[in-house]
Parts: sequence; structure tokens; C-alpha cells
Amino acid sequence: MAEVTPSGRGRAKRLPRQVREKQILDAAVEVFAAHGYYAASMDSVSETAGVSKPMIYDYLGAKEELFAQCIRREADRIVTAVQHEVRTDVPADMQLWHGLRAFYEFVGQHRQSWNVLHRQALAVGGAFADEIGLMRSKGVDMVSRLVISAGSHQGLGGQVRQSGEAMSVALVGAAESLADWWLDHPDVTPENLASYLMNLTWLGFNDLMAGEVWRPSE
Repeated sequence: MAEVTPSGRGRAKRLPRQVREKQILDAAVEVFAAHGYYAASMDSVSETAGVSKPMIYDYLGAKEELFAQCIRREADRIVTAVQHEVRTDVPADMQLWHGLRAFYEFVGQHRQSWNVLHRQALAVGGAFADEIGLMRSKGVDMVSRLVISAGSHQGLGGQVRQSGEAMSVALVGAAESLADWWLDHPDVTPENLASYLMNLTWLGFNDLMAGEVWRPSE
């Protein structure tokens, strides 16, 4: 609710800094997703957030800093969402499936976030792409720990450790590419997407952990 000044004009209610920053970041993600980094204007962010440009500069900085803050926040949110849903009381394949499903559920519910993370940030490159690299490395680390742990329990620690991290990089890259494809094909469910990727990758992981390794024939 707006406060009323003695002159009769409305004045925006003072909000805690944390709430105001979230309001600005939410608006910035919406604007950057819709227009891209270069075409997005601080005027649009100001209008969407319902705050003045000086307040945006004071709280979160100029456009470049604001974009970096958006990337950082959305990357943290997506990693947290996946970590929260990963279970350790089920077999390795179901652990991975739960993680993939959580990833796609987040993307489905926050498509603007993924647009900013995977399309806008990578298109701009530089330090923004480095932030995405950090997010990706966390995903690779989660998958690597799962695969190496599962392989070690089956007595294949050395063999799985040799290729587990590389395979995890490939899996995370495939998951990201499929999420990007999904932005243009929203009729597919998160469960189906996770199952598509499990069918593509886990059969290979499963064979690897069973001691089977493919080699090219002469």
C-alpha cells in the first residue's frame, strides 16, 4: 500500500533492502529474457520493477553489474533446486533421474531464468560466460560424485574414475542443450525430458559400471 504525503500524492512504501533487491532482480530477469542484454534498457527495468533508476544503481549497480547479479542469482537457484531433490536412498540411476527431473522442473517453471542463463549470458560471453561455467562445474561435480560412488560400490572405482568426470561433462552439456531445445517445445513434460536423457546416457553409464567398455573394431 502506498503512503499518502501531506500534498496528497502517493509515495512508494519503504521496503526492506532484501525485498527491494528481489523486486529489481525479478524485473531485470524479465527484461533481459525478453530483449537480450544489449537491447534491454535500464528504463525498462525501472518501469517493470516500479522503482527509480537511481534506486537500481544504488542497490545493484549499472546495467553490466545488474546482469551479472541476475546470472549469479539464477545460477544459484537452479543448483539449489537440483541439490534439494537429489536422493541418496535410491539406486544410482534413480538418483540421476530425480536430479534431471528437478533441473527440468526448474527450467519449466522459470523459463526466463534459463533464457538469461543459457542464451543471453553465453551470447554476451566474457565474465558472464564464466559465471555459467561455474554453474556447469557444480553440475558436473554432482554427477561425477554419483557415478564414481556407484561404480566404486561395484568394485569398478579405478575404471569409472578414469572416465566418470568426462562422461559427466557430456551429460551436463546434453542436459543443457535439451533444456534450450525445450524453450521452443514447451509441450514436453519435465518427466519425459528426464527420461529421454536417461535413455540416451544411462544405458552407457550402466554398461560402464558393469565393466563393459566399447572399443572400435579394426
